[in-house]
Amino acid sequence: MQKRHFGPLHDLVPVIGIGTWNMEQAPRERAVASIHKAIDLGMTHVDTAELYGRGVVEEIVGEAIVGHRGQVFLTSKLLPSHGTYAGTILACERSLGRLRTDHLDLYLLHWPESMPLEDTFRAMETLQKEGKIRAWGVSNFDVVDLERAIEMVGPGKIVCNQVLYNLLERDIEHVLLPFCERNQIAVVGYSPFGTGDFGQAGSWRLDVLAKIGKAHGASARAVALRFLVRRPSLFTIPKSLDDAHLAENAEAGDLVLSDAELHEIMRTFPAGEPKSKMPFT
Repeated sequence: MQKRHFGPLHDLVPVIGIGTWNMEQAPRERAVASIHKAIDLGMTHVDTAELYGRGVVEEIVGEAIVGHRGQVFLTSKLLPSHGTYAGTILACERSLGRLRTDHLDLYLLHWPESMPLEDTFRAMETLQKEGKIRAWGVSNFDVVDLERAIEMVGPGKIVCNQVLYNLLERDIEHVLLPFCERNQIAVVGYSPFGTGDFGQAGSWRLDVLAKIGKAHGASARAVALRFLVRRPSLFTIPKSLDDAHLAENAEAGDLVLSDAELHEIMRTFPAGEPKSKMPFT
């Protein structure tokens, strides 16, 4: 599994991790087993959030990483409604308890909100100084949001922006991705296969991915993921409970696509015109 430096951090983080949104809807044993499988396959960036299952998913992740904490780059996310100074500290403490760990590798504000962000970011820095988080960042921030955040805290503090990014949603490539790269902010794409519509994206498009994959002995899923991490700033966190899909996701970590293949994917899944505002969940 290929690993890269994560923004300004010295950590080497796998380009393919595992997301956990909606994992509380699966039988607990199966959810825990899928995280174990991902870790075994080298997808040791495990992403979760206090929002997911109202804390239940953090508990699932906490159970899954017992005995594996040293291998895992662990991320969780703060609800904006908890984003006061005291609320951020308390929310982090609760997440740490559910996750059965004394620290997070990365703590993100889940999305921007109208409430003052200065208190949220000041609390993030306090948590970092206390060793309860190793780094912090944001999620679902567009360029205007990031500019405002950088003005508040200065350069080099925000190490990550987690955003929607898949072959049918390439809008970040127009402005947001270059902005993050200029500011050494790692970009983690969530929902890399869309919301259950990867198989319905158009058979001819999937045929293109399958053809490219066949040349490498890889699946269409692996080709799609490899495209989404083709730049040094990019990481992705697909969620899967299926062993076969997990294996295909892991394939992408070491897959090498030619420039011609990358351009063929770009033509097949065009980026389109920039949107005025990014969607987020």
